[in-house]
Amino acid sequence: MTLLFDGAEWDFAKLDATYRACEEIACGELGLTPYPSQIEVITSEQMLDAYSSVGLPLMYRHWSFGKRFARDELLYRAGMQSLAYEIVINSNPCIAYLMEENTMAMQALVIAHACFGHNHFFRSNHLFRQWTDAEGIFDYLAFARRFVAECEERHGLAAVERILDAAHALQGQGVHRYLRRKWRLADEEERARARQRYEEESHNPLWSTVPGSDRPATSARAVNQAKATLNLPEENLLYLCEKHAPGLRGWQRELVRIVRVVAQYFYPQQQTKLANEGCATAVHYAIMTRLHDRGQIGDGAYLEFLASHTAVTRQPTLADANFQGWNPYALGFAIMRDIERICTEPDAEDALWFPAFAGNNDPWGTLREAWAEYRDESLVRQFLGPKVMRAFRMVNLNDQANEPAYEVTEIHDDSGYRRIRSLLADHYDPARAAPLIEATDVDLAGDRSLKLTYLSRHKQRLHDASARQTLAHLQALWGYKVTLQEIDADTDRVLGELSAEA
Repeated sequence: MTLLFDGAEWDFAKLDATYRACEEIACGELGLTPYPSQIEVITSEQMLDAYSSVGLPLMYRHWSFGKRFARDELLYRAGMQSLAYEIVINSNPCIAYLMEENTMAMQALVIAHACFGHNHFFRSNHLFRQWTDAEGIFDYLAFARRFVAECEERHGLAAVERILDAAHALQGQGVHRYLRRKWRLADEEERARARQRYEEESHNPLWSTVPGSDRPATSARAVNQAKATLNLPEENLLYLCEKHAPGLRGWQRELVRIVRVVAQYFYPQQQTKLANEGCATAVHYAIMTRLHDRGQIGDGAYLEFLASHTAVTRQPTLADANFQGWNPYALGFAIMRDIERICTEPDAEDALWFPAFAGNNDPWGTLREAWAEYRDESLVRQFLGPKVMRAFRMVNLNDQANEPAYEVTEIHDDSGYRRIRSLLADHYDPARAAPLIEATDVDLAGDRSLKLTYLSRHKQRLHDASARQTLAHLQALWGYKVTLQEIDADTDRVLGELSAEA
């Protein structure tokens, strides 16, 4: 075969030829099933713009995006921050942004990484298939941008920003963590119109149960019946406000819904960083190596690729100033390579730890199943083996604030390996990453105040100032007083109570 390119300069003909060569390997040899790809080569300014809108090509206007752009641009121009080689979007077709400053070897790398690695993961992983609508996301974003602009013209910029500010502050508590239904984002614009027509033509009797000076007291039975419609406890606070906040008007509810839907779109990505990057890194390594073996890229391009690949998969040590935990590229790639080895060249330890696939001689079939069926927490729990733990020198350190030194509680023995794997899997458990806060009660018969409950696990408490600021945003949406009670999950003891007031 002839070289796909020779030298650093790229053009669209070379990009097309390289894409087709990568596709032949990815789909024909590795068995990947990505969405069709749309490649766009962009400038550093456009990449910074994509950063500011969380990587999405269409987005409604909000001051926070401009603030993020100004910060990233300042750091980039000062040489204190680099830009990604690419951004890839979970959509159909899958859009991959490539930097125009990349050399042709780097363009080949990011095509293999984004257009086939991430793209296959987006399409095959069950979390993405259940929680996202790759076909409808762009239509929905176009609707969202148009709707926000119309609201700004009709109701004023300040009124719109007030709702968006509050909704953005609650994004972390604005997702459904358990699947309720599969929705199509392409239908959302018509549903928004239908919701607006319904609100204009109907009367919601829920809040009429609240007694006032000009109405008689409501019976306890009526209050309980009205409270049942709230379906408490509710963990999705944006959903609660969208559906039941007493003072929000129809257009305000739609703004809250827009923020909630976008937050839900990113929900699977928060749980699959390790698996997704491990998949993309393993795929680009296999494709680039195969291109070199077939004589389609030269030694110089392959060495350039290896230099970049090695830098990305470097794991800083605990003593390194750059240590920020486990590098998802490094650990994810190591797990994927270990799966390949176990499938083809297992030893006695592998047969003991992974009897289901050790020696099955189907490494890519095993990898495709892992990418489809698992998120980070379960991937670590099922596929992290002793060899990777030894290579990364994993031990468990017990760090107590009242002790002068660390205590090493788990080392490299059979029980230590299993305990380390379990603890690391717990680290990726989304239930531990976000605090469990639920709306548990509403005073329908009194002042309409909303009560939240936070279950504190492992003695973790909320940061007082941040919690109060967030409660203030929730109170702005709810329209009435909001309080939060911290409860110890093990003893049910009340640890404290917070409100929006200082």
